[in-house]
Amino acid sequence: MKQLHTIAEAASDRAEMHSIIGAQRNNWHHLLFHSINSINFSASFMACMANSTAPHHPAFLTFLAFKFSSVFLYATVTAFIILVNKIQPSQLAEEQRNATRLFKQLEKSIYSTLELETPSIMDVEMAMERVLALDKAYPLPLLPGMLEKFPKMVKPTIWWPEMKKRKEEVQVRKEVDEEMKGVLKVLKMKDEKQYLDCGELFLRINKVLSVLGPIIAGMGAVGAVFIGWPELRGVPEFMAMVGGVIGVVVNSMQHGWQVGMLFELMRNCAGYYRRLVEEIEFSLEEKKREDDEEMFKLKIALCLGRSVSEFKDFASYASSSCEDDEKIEVFAGKLF
Repeated sequence: MKQLHTIAEAASDRAEMHSIIGAQRNNWHHLLFHSINSINFSASFMACMANSTAPHHPAFLTFLAFKFSSVFLYATVTAFIILVNKIQPSQLAEEQRNATRLFKQLEKSIYSTLELETPSIMDVEMAMERVLALDKAYPLPLLPGMLEKFPKMVKPTIWWPEMKKRKEEVQVRKEVDEEMKGVLKVLKMKDEKQYLDCGELFLRINKVLSVLGPIIAGMGAVGAVFIGWPELRGVPEFMAMVGGVIGVVVNSMQHGWQVGMLFELMRNCAGYYRRLVEEIEFSLEEKKREDDEEMFKLKIALCLGRSVSEFKDFASYASSSCEDDEKIEVFAGKLF
């Protein structure tokens, strides 16, 4: 019992740490977003002023000041954009928000175990494994240890340990619960797939915008360097003045809309349904008493935002004839 209390206190402490760091990284997002837009506008304005100032005496020093300021601002904003695209502050904040919620959920789960039943060694081991799984899924360090922001393949976030059978529940049930098998199939083929597809879409958009941002800022810097060269027929001036405006648009699309956060949100939603899938698969392999089965159905129904009676509608999807997701017209989850 003391061990579970210790783990619960650690989970509470982790939740507080993730909450503080999440607020900090959310502040980073807002500060860097507005800073990049302000610097882009300033660089474009300086380029405009340099273009309106004659590059000869006595205004030559003024011309150089505006030109140098534009080049310096564009170089600075290019570095800022590369940094922001590398760490994705909005995505970092979403990771910490979800970690805070899950650690609080773990803490409540441990205290519920202490109140409702006599804890066993297995309860202690499972609680410890859940803490370690959460630490791995949502690391606190920024560098190194940060989660991959542009993975080659979109996968659900896994924040739970492998489920283990209890010693008293090792026999396999003879009767198959058709309702739960139907829910299981719909979760796999519709709900989880939907969020993985959305995550893939947001990841592609984020990759494109992450490449465009530094390129446009770099073009603005190059244009600012060559302001005042009549041989180039005004092309550098155009690049320097328009580059900042386009850079603001790209930055607003990527970080104003928080595309990185949306990708992380889709990955977490897919993980939410993946966990339900694993819990149902695990339950179907175990022998449970009737009251345990009803309690499990109630738990799954609450997680899906449905009533237990609605599970009857999913029994038909358990058949082998429903192997194509196009034949399944409903989603299992109503919660989100």
